[in-house]
Amino acid sequence: MPELRRDPIVGRWVIISTERARRPSDFAAPPPRRRNGSCVLCAGQESSTPDEVWALRPDGGLPNTPGWLARVVPNKFPALRIEGDLERSGEGLFDRMTGVGAHEVVIEAPVHDARIEDLPVSHVAEILRAYRERILDLGKDPRLEYVMVFKNQGEPAGASLEHTHSQLIATPIVPSMVGEELSGGLQHFRIKHRCIWCDIIRQERQGGGRVILEHEGFVALAPFAPRFPFETWILPAEHRAAYEDTPPAELEALAALLSSILRRIRNTLADPPYNFMLHSAPLRAGLLDHFHWHLEIIPILTKVAGFEWGTGVFINPTPPEEAAQHLRQADVGRSVS
Repeated sequence: MPELRRDPIVGRWVIISTERARRPSDFAAPPPRRRNGSCVLCAGQESSTPDEVWALRPDGGLPNTPGWLARVVPNKFPALRIEGDLERSGEGLFDRMTGVGAHEVVIEAPVHDARIEDLPVSHVAEILRAYRERILDLGKDPRLEYVMVFKNQGEPAGASLEHTHSQLIATPIVPSMVGEELSGGLQHFRIKHRCIWCDIIRQERQGGGRVILEHEGFVALAPFAPRFPFETWILPAEHRAAYEDTPPAELEALAALLSSILRRIRNTLADPPYNFMLHSAPLRAGLLDHFHWHLEIIPILTKVAGFEWGTGVFINPTPPEEAAQHLRQADVGRSVS
């Protein structure tokens, strides 16, 4: 029988539609469409991108030349621009501000057809370090309030380039979805004096059936009320509000867990497109007892249609307990212990 579940953080309801239940093999997508032509993100094409702002060059070398393993450059067609003053204005009920911000591309590997989940764990850890260092650097700009890190893998997920990459967009506002999480976390903390994400981790470890994998201080789980089938969260097991506060020495453990989860999703669901998004504390929030950074991974398996847009209630055909079981049992080729 279908079931409604309420997300305990933001209060959002979802419908777990068991009468539409689908197995992993039911989500198989057509093969991706290949693009022709040269790729501006490949090694040797450095002159085709804006000048890099960060790079991993194990053997040294000059900026904007080959020899890198990962590289961060400003987006050539940015959603927001770093130049200019932040000016706010009003028009009656309506508010506006200048489009100040930053938009950067994290080129995850020099090889065109690389996949982040297949890179050495040490390489993935360096990509995660790039996120951390760019957040810290952008946080020095007093105009900016938030940095969203995200990855669009595959054309249906919004990727306009095949070459493996992720992105950062820094904004002069705190996005509304993050604001909802901050509000929900604060409401819980005021009542119980505990972080709600810490409570979720504690409860799931006690046998909720939705923990997928744990590794050296990080946990991957299927949320109780997932909007989408096989939605997965990765969180630090201990309380930490801001991603950039993660010690660099811990990033290799996070990289191992992230790689394993992405391979499990790929192998279980026939390589679906996906998005991942990093939700961290706002840049100027300070230490927060009521917020816990987390990475949300969403395979693109269903379509959002009129009911979801009209109500904000998502219909998910796969119970999270089943999704977690499939991902726990997945063949990943290499594993984390």
